[in-house]
Amino acid sequence: MIRLILALLPALLFLILTLPLSFAIWLIQKWKPGAGDQLQLRMVQWIFKVMLWISGVKATVIGEENVPKDQAVLYIINHRSYFDILLTYSRCPRLTGYIAKKEIGRVPLLALWMRRLHCLFLDRKDIKEGLKTILAAIDYVKSGISIAIFPEGSRGRSADETELLPFHEGSFKIALKSGCPIIPVSINHSSAIMEDHMPWIKAAHVVLEYGAPIYPEQLSREEKKFLGKQVQAIIQDTLKKNQHMIVQKGN
Repeated sequence: MIRLILALLPALLFLILTLPLSFAIWLIQKWKPGAGDQLQLRMVQWIFKVMLWISGVKATVIGEENVPKDQAVLYIINHRSYFDILLTYSRCPRLTGYIAKKEIGRVPLLALWMRRLHCLFLDRKDIKEGLKTILAAIDYVKSGISIAIFPEGSRGRSADETELLPFHEGSFKIALKSGCPIIPVSINHSSAIMEDHMPWIKAAHVVLEYGAPIYPEQLSREEKKFLGKQVQAIIQDTLKKNQHMIVQKGN
């Protein structure tokens, strides 16, 4: 419980203490467009790294060089833990918005910061609203902001972390319509941080791997039709490949 409190305390303090900075960030944006976005990105990345350090998370990162630094991308990530967001966002090289479920958009302060960071809130039960979110994400990518999405729609809870929920094909329209590269991201063992023993946080070793970029314009019509299944297979194979690393370095 002590580790849980210590890990959450920096986030709580950050949300409260940065409220007075809102006007200053707004002024920075007016003076130099984009600078405020970069400032907010680095601030949140720093606090996420602090939370991971307090939680005792050790990460082995593979293939980070696969992420293009000069253009927006679509990150496709498997999802087992709330810590998946901390693990991946803390390493984003450029502005990146995450697509989250609409319920999170009702959480005070947290939702405010998420919107500042170009996050979008998806209502999976309302097709019309869901389409609006995807279209907004496409516009973000075209403007140079990367998008990260968990295409399973919710956290996987199977005892076997290589068993993934079906990927929603609609997630991939962001890349197909914008032409941005897709980066498959696999995360092993993140549920060991908290979800396997809620509400306790325990030190854990995770493996984070960025796959080779997939460029939509290089795909055939048939490949585009079943893109979700193909990316799911890539992530699933990577999860299986990296499981032995957890056995060797696990806590």
